[in-house]
Amino acid sequence: MFAGAKVIILLGPPGSGKGTQAERLSSALGICAISTGEMLRREAQSGSALGKMVQDVLSSGQLVSDNLINRVVAHRLQQADCATGCILDGYPRTVAQAQFLDALLEKWNVPAPVVLNFEIPCEEVVSRLSRRRQCTECGRVYTVSTLSTETGILCDRDGSMLVQRADDHPSTIRERLRIYEKNAGQLINYYRSRDYHRVCATGAPSEIADGLMALLGSQWLPSLSPVVLAEPRA
Repeated sequence: MFAGAKVIILLGPPGSGKGTQAERLSSALGICAISTGEMLRREAQSGSALGKMVQDVLSSGQLVSDNLINRVVAHRLQQADCATGCILDGYPRTVAQAQFLDALLEKWNVPAPVVLNFEIPCEEVVSRLSRRRQCTECGRVYTVSTLSTETGILCDRDGSMLVQRADDHPSTIRERLRIYEKNAGQLINYYRSRDYHRVCATGAPSEIADGLMALLGSQWLPSLSPVVLAEPRA
């Protein structure tokens, strides 16, 4: 990363729309969007010594340690497409990871990140994720119009059957949200006194994107004016 590069961190539970907004921000701002999953897969497929360590952990089904994910992040942020900045979706997930990232950016003379915390009611997430279906062949994800268990729905890319993933069943989603809420509190408290912003993630994707661009306007696009996306808690 170049000195002065800008970093955006997206926090929020699964199903809050972080991935969608990361893509929109990446296109609008001209910086890359990096998800934790994509970053780990990319490293594992590289054939490097670090990649082999990642592959071993992923193959075993174990959780990736703070130390290992930090090493992957440090390597990823040194790639050419991160020279002017990046959007991080899914990292950091712990205070230890956040502290590592802070030290890394300070070492590179990169300003502290802008943190956007996507807030959404639990039942809205359950509704969203329960309606997701994935192509059994290419992996493309779709959203169906109802919560019924539709049959015969095919991928419009390759004609393969769409199925509901195991982790998109309502009971599993609620457990994922419970774990997220349990672990997210400390991380949010860590960032709350920084350049931290709460984002209401229940609106239409285009409306949320417009609000994010307006919020970032004073720092990224001087011609735009910042707006408040969520009322601060008392």
